[in-house]
Formats: sequence, structure tokens, C-alpha cells
Amino acid sequence: MSDAPPRSSRFDRTIVDGPVGRAVWKMAWPTLLQNVIGGMQGLIDHAMVGHYVGYTANAAIGVSLQVFLVVIVFIGSLYTGLGVLVARFAGAGDAEKVDRTFYQALLATLGAAFGIVAPVGYLAAPALLDLVKASPAVQQEALSYLRVMFVGGVGMLGYFLLAGALRAAGDAQTPLRLGLAMTVLNVGLNITLIGGAGPIPALGTVGAAIGTAIASLIVTGTGLWLIVSKKAVVHLPPPGLRQFDPGILRSLLRFGLPAGLQGVAMNVAGVLLLRFIGGLPQSAAAQAAYAVGYTELFSFITWTSVGLMGAAAAVVGQSLGAGKPDRCMAAVRVASRMGLGVAAFIGVLFVVIPRWLLAAFGMTDPEVVGIAIELLRYLAFSGFFISVALVHTGALQGTGDTRSPLYISLASQIGVPIGLCTLFAATGTLEAHEIWTAIVLGHVSRAALSVVVFRRGKWRQIAVDLGPATA
Repeated sequence: MSDAPPRSSRFDRTIVDGPVGRAVWKMAWPTLLQNVIGGMQGLIDHAMVGHYVGYTANAAIGVSLQVFLVVIVFIGSLYTGLGVLVARFAGAGDAEKVDRTFYQALLATLGAAFGIVAPVGYLAAPALLDLVKASPAVQQEALSYLRVMFVGGVGMLGYFLLAGALRAAGDAQTPLRLGLAMTVLNVGLNITLIGGAGPIPALGTVGAAIGTAIASLIVTGTGLWLIVSKKAVVHLPPPGLRQFDPGILRSLLRFGLPAGLQGVAMNVAGVLLLRFIGGLPQSAAAQAAYAVGYTELFSFITWTSVGLMGAAAAVVGQSLGAGKPDRCMAAVRVASRMGLGVAAFIGVLFVVIPRWLLAAFGMTDPEVVGIAIELLRYLAFSGFFISVALVHTGALQGTGDTRSPLYISLASQIGVPIGLCTLFAATGTLEAHEIWTAIVLGHVSRAALSVVVFRRGKWRQIAVDLGPATA
């Protein structure tokens, strides 16, 4: 007689059965659309503050988000571990383990948000802005923005928690609806707060942060209501299983911590690049070009790639949970082809109509526009490689191999670009095009290493499980 738990009918079995392309697309399209629409929040923020305040505000938001993401991505490592566990258990049809895992991640999120992110981020904000060599004018705009983002970070963390758990369990459409709601709320709040309306004064840059914090808190509350009321594919465990379980937390950290360190490494690399950019003779103009060109416009490629990364992780994880490792290879091939198609389309726009794209952000200063156009030409080529890299990263993480992407990121996102910038600076006056070259070569090396490691197939032997439930 088998001791295996009964397979729950709560989960969508088409993720692990039937055509692979259909399964990948079913998981990918809501996430792609959500990432694009959600990413429009940042575009709108930049466009509005660029028009109301000027390009120093664009630089302030870009610098602040780079610093903010270093902290948020590390805390978000829990959600990579959550995705690994939930996908495996959903693939196996084990609803009890899915629910127990989610609840422990929820407890950890609340503790991290209120115990670490809000107080430490608020106090450390000035030192963090000094670290990236933001100019005094940029720091003046960035400090309040960054502090509001840290204090209101629980909303963003909560949304990442909900979206990650639901996608891993096979439901990509609920995160899409929540993301759409957050974007609409954020746009409405930003229109009111950045430029002012009626009795509400124009808050400028900090208004963008306040709008983001309020919108994310409302949406996170809505998502938790769906789970508590059992209207989502993930539920809370029975009351007797809601005590803190250090064993599950260790499992979340086992798979998530390497991904968190990877995310920190990548964002530290971004901070260090900002430091090199801040040392250029035209630092404010170059930082504004980087903030709009790389952080925002290049996101049209990375939003898609991150969506495919999540789809690959979910399909691969569930396929392994269902005992179908060969399905994983096919899913990665399909997702990679989708990503390359989008990268080609966006890359053409970067080359053909760069001035129109930049004008949407109020960028008309000839010095800033010239630097930004040069950057976009480099990024048009780089998009192919980052797309392939992110799909394979998602696949590796979905299998439970979260260490390999960490080592790959350390080599390709820090070793290559930061090493090259250091070399260029040591052998002469560092120029903007040398920094852009270093970024591209980092993406090329990341793609090559990710493909090689995934095709070796060592992830087939990774085991994922929890201890027995204890009431």
C-alpha cells in the first residue's frame, strides 16, 4: 500500500501533460503581459518626473531603485525557494505541502519587512546614496524617494510572495489581475501626487514613491483575502499547522539563499556600474541616460525574459514533480525561442527610433540624448544574450539548482563588467562606451555559461521534500 499523499485536483494538470509549447505559453503570456504593464509604472514615473522636475529626477529614481533592489532582491530569495518547493509539490499534486510552504514564507516576509527592510533601509539611505556617488542634486531628489520605498516595502514584498506562489502552483492569471490593479492604482496616484491636484500639492519625485507604496499595499491585501477565503489555488493550512516551522524555513533558504545572493550580486554590480558612471566627466547626464536607457527601455526585453524565466521555472519544476525530466529540456527550448523573437523586435526599435523613445521621458538635452542613443545601440545587441540567459536561469532555479546561477552571476555580472571597467579606468580615462561594452560582454558570458550548465543535466538528481506535518 502506497504512503504517497492523494493527488489534489486543485492544480492545473495541463502544465505537466499535453503539448509542451502550450504549457509554456499558458504560464508565460499572463506573466509577460503583467511584467510589461507593471513595468509601465516605472516608465510613467520617469516620464512624469522628467517633465515636472527634470532629468535629475530621472537619475534620482534610477539610482534609488538600483539601491532598493539590492535589499529587496535578497529578501526575495525566499520566493525563489518558495517557487522551487511549490512547483514540485503542485506537480506531484500535494496540496498540503503547497499550503504549508506558502504560510511559512508569509511569516518570514512579515518579519523581514518590519524587522529589517523598513528600519534599516530608512537609516542607511544616505550612506547608500553616497556609495553610488550620486551628485548632490540627484541625492536631494533621491533621499526621500528611497526612504519611502523602504518603509512601504512590505507591499512590494507581499505582492512578490503572492505572485510567486500562485505562478509556481500553475495559476499565472491571478497575478496578472493583481498586477493590472496595482498598475492602474499606481498610475492614478502618481498623476495626483507627482504633479499635484486640487488641494494636494505637487510632491514631485517622492510622490512617485508614495503612489507605489500605497498601490502595492492595497493589492497585497486583496491577494491575501483571496487566499484566506480559498478563492485562489493556494490556501492557508489548517489552524493546527500554522505555527512557525523552522524546518520549512530552512528548506526555503536552502533553495532561495543562493538565488538571493545572485540577485544581490547582480544589483551590487549595478551599483558599482553606477559608481563608475558617477565618475565620468558628464556623470549626471550619463546616469540619466543609464536610468532611462538601461533601467527602463531595456526593460521591454527583460520584462519579457523575466516572464519567460518564471514560466520556465514553473513548467520545469512541476514536470520534475510529476516525474518527467525530459519535458524540462523541451520547455527551455520553447521559452528561449520566444525570448529571442521579442529581443529582435525591441532591438530594431532601439536602433531605428531611439530619439522618439527617449523623448517620451522628456529627454531633449543634446548631451543626455547623445549618450543614451549610444547606449541603446549596445543594448540592441545585448538583448539576445540576456534573454537566453534568463530563460536558462529560470529553468535551473525551477529544478532546485539555485547555486549554479549564483556562480554564473558572480563571474559574468561582477567579474566581467566590473573587471573590465576597472581595467579601462586603470589604463586611461574611462569613457561611457567602455562601460557599455563591459555590460554587453557580461550578458554574453552569462548566456554562454547558463546554457552549458543546464545542458549538463546534473539537476536531474536534485531531491525536494518537507518533513511531516505536525499539529
